[in-house]
Amino acid sequence: MHDESRSLDLRIQLDGGADAIEELERALLKARATELGEVRRRQVRLTAGYGDETARGVMDDEGRRAQLRYDALSALLEALRRARSG
Repeated sequence: MHDESRSLDLRIQLDGGADAIEELERALLKARATELGEVRRRQVRLTAGYGDETARGVMDDEGRRAQLRYDALSALLEALRRARSG
């Protein structure tokens, strides 16, 4: 796993004005909630000692990837909110 940050410049054109932007935010919030659920589910399974060492390694890796997705969606939501207010 790499510990590096990257900056992306994204430009999104949406038809539908403010309603479309609000719906995009709702969709991103839903996706982020799903990833948070996955992160928590993996943590519970790991702390409860499910599976053998190999299975726990896979669960740990899947949990890390879910955390990365959650963090990326959080950053995207924050950028959307900054763009809306600025």
